[in-house]
Amino acid sequence: MNKLEFDTLRLLQDLTPSNQRQMSSRLQVSLGLINKIIQNLKLQHLITDEYKLTSAGISLLDESKPRNAIILAAGYGLRMVPINQTKPKALLSIAGKPLIERLIEQLHEVGVKDIVIVVGYLKEMFEYLIDKYGVRLIYNKHYSEKNNLYSLACATAFIGNSYICPCDLYCRVNPFNQYELPSWYLVNDSLKSESYMHVSSMQEIKYNKKKNIGNIPIGIAFISKQDSELLVSAIKKCCMDVKYKDSFWEDALFSSGIFVNAKIVGVNDIIEINSYEDLRDLDSYSEELKNESISVICGTLNCRIEDIHYISTLKKGMTNRSYTFMVNDNKYIMRIPGEGTSDLIDRKNEQIVYSTIKGKNICDDLIYINAKNGMKISRFIQNARCCDPYSVNDLKQCMSKLRDFHSMKIQVKHEFDIFSKINFYESLWNDAPMFYDYELTKKNCLSLKPFIESLKSEWCLTHIDAVPDNFLFYADANTKKIKVQLIDWEYAAMQDPHVDIAMFCIYALYDEKKYIDRLINIYFENSCQPIIRTKIYCYISICGLLWSNWCQYKQQLGVEFGEYSLKQYRYAKEYYKIAKKEIELLSHSQLV
Repeated sequence: MNKLEFDTLRLLQDLTPSNQRQMSSRLQVSLGLINKIIQNLKLQHLITDEYKLTSAGISLLDESKPRNAIILAAGYGLRMVPINQTKPKALLSIAGKPLIERLIEQLHEVGVKDIVIVVGYLKEMFEYLIDKYGVRLIYNKHYSEKNNLYSLACATAFIGNSYICPCDLYCRVNPFNQYELPSWYLVNDSLKSESYMHVSSMQEIKYNKKKNIGNIPIGIAFISKQDSELLVSAIKKCCMDVKYKDSFWEDALFSSGIFVNAKIVGVNDIIEINSYEDLRDLDSYSEELKNESISVICGTLNCRIEDIHYISTLKKGMTNRSYTFMVNDNKYIMRIPGEGTSDLIDRKNEQIVYSTIKGKNICDDLIYINAKNGMKISRFIQNARCCDPYSVNDLKQCMSKLRDFHSMKIQVKHEFDIFSKINFYESLWNDAPMFYDYELTKKNCLSLKPFIESLKSEWCLTHIDAVPDNFLFYADANTKKIKVQLIDWEYAAMQDPHVDIAMFCIYALYDEKKYIDRLINIYFENSCQPIIRTKIYCYISICGLLWSNWCQYKQQLGVEFGEYSLKQYRYAKEYYKIAKKEIELLSHSQLV
């Protein structure tokens, strides 16, 4: 049965028109086509000569009732910064009601009560929906690293006569129906110059990876029971292919072989809430707009909420989250502290550091910093790039910048005691050490302390986090010459400046000692004494343990760093052996 036949059957079930002309008008098709459809329905014994549904027709409609709905709500919603720091996108309120509750109630209106919600980020905040609406929650443990294809993969057992819905839609018109037959995907009637969705003359959606003028996808779909096996098979196949790691579930749908009908709605019927600005445009009185970081921006830059545009999240940092925005043609970056940051960073000390280095042309252009909430606004450096840790030219410029900074011998009153920090991060753990041989590794690392302390090092302000990502290369607006800035000074304190060299190496994840020796040679301009080189090896070992402990604390807060934590622990073990061997060689040479 095709879509027009099914729509005609539904029309006859809801209201019996007195003649075929009325049917033609209601369905907006020609009278001749209606005549043909009526004859086909009669031949299939679905209607009588009086246009009444037969028992077979009624049974077919009953079988076409949507069985359930799957709502995909696992992702971070990164484009919703700064709102998404404390609330998942699905729970943002429009006109006083959370988006996901409106979707659930619209599903209830057509009799769909079996609703599955796939959750991930801030999953606990969805728990109340179980009691309020009788939904079931499924947890997608891959939400932070993969796209929503994997969310739907968690719910394949429920696919069949099912609605599949993203969580971020405000539907002015209820897109769901009491009866559905062919599988469809929702697009709006506006054409966009960059779209993958193209509706054919047969009302089938053609999915073309090459962007072209096409309909704007909405994301809601209905998958019939007969098409469900094809979709489930395609989902499983895509999930096994690494190239689909960042894919949306639509990649599986349009590679499944299903004839996907287009369901077209008006451009203003269903609104996708992708960003803070989308929310502001739809509901300027929404409580969600009363956000602390937005208030800080308005107060600092003396602007209105309406003046803030082009808000865009940056790659999630290891300690913080950041987003860029524009006000009056000027671009800025706002830093928001990440999970557990208040336990890791002393923001008063950070404020002191920025005040101390102000005007010395070594850091980013700071506009606002708050020692209480950790928020920071800086002027965004246009067309900047990070250091390539394998480019000798980049390394020479970075180490020159670092050397110049160290030579200033800037003084502050607070210190970064690596050994105390190792114990402090350990004290924050809720569980036993992640690594089986942690106690032995820690004992070995701490055994290097006497050697370090035997060398009289002149402490000064040290960056502590002088890693490749914190060296920015950009062209000076006036001279066009390439300049280097060292950003993110939140860990900076008094310490042996040679710690910065070790930190650069272990964050660059150098897997061969030759790269570490090359960096040391560049910093010291090929004049590093063996005893200083050995001390840097010691720092690599000890700092590897430090950041491994830091990673374990962040991991219990739900922040995962993949191979980084494992690599840091390997530095602790491997460079202990290297440092120990070099110390023995130094001792032997002194005896001789």
